[in-house]
Amino acid sequence: MNATRFVPIMIVVIVLLSACSSPKTPGREISSFTFVDQQGESFGFNQLKDTVWIADFIFTSCETVCPPMTSEMATLQKEFKKHNLDVQFVSFTVDPEVDTPEILKAYASQYTDDESNWHFLTGYSAQQITTFARENFQTIIQKPETSDQVIHGTNFYLIAKDGKLVSEFNYVDEDYVHDLLKTVKDYTK
Repeated sequence: MNATRFVPIMIVVIVLLSACSSPKTPGREISSFTFVDQQGESFGFNQLKDTVWIADFIFTSCETVCPPMTSEMATLQKEFKKHNLDVQFVSFTVDPEVDTPEILKAYASQYTDDESNWHFLTGYSAQQITTFARENFQTIIQKPETSDQVIHGTNFYLIAKDGKLVSEFNYVDEDYVHDLLKTVKDYTK
C-alpha cells in the first residue's frame, strides 16, 4: 500500500479508535519513567512530582493529526499561563528512532517560544513507548512496516499532582478547552 492511500486509512482508524474507546478508569497511577527531553537532558516522573501535567503522543514527521495536536497544546500552554495555572506539558514521541532531541527541539520551536514547562520526550525504543502508552494511558502505538507514519491515540491526558491519571480529553471536542481548564483548576488548588 503506498503512503498516499495509507494516510486516509490511518485517519479513519484513529477517529474510530477515539470514538469507540471506553471511558478510562480515573486514578490509575502513571509508572515512574526517565527519558530525554528536547534539551538532551534527563526528564521524567521525578521532575513532575507534585505538579499537574498534561501528556500527549506525537511525532515530528506526522502528516495528519500531530501538527494540530501540537498547535492545540501550544494554545493550552498560553491559556493556562493567562490563568496563572502551574501546569507542565509532556509530549512523548511515538517515533523515537527518528525523533532525536535535536529534531524535537526544532519541532518545539515551531509551536512555542517558551519551553520552560513543555517537554518533548525521546530516549527509549519504539517497543518501550508502545508498552508505556498501553499500560499507563490505555492507548495504542503502532508503526506499520509499509509506512513511515505511526498510528497513535490523539487524546490529551491530565495527570494530578499525585501522579495519577485524572481524565483524558479529545482535542477535537468543541468544549474540551473549557472542560480541561475547569478540571485543571480543581487539581491545582
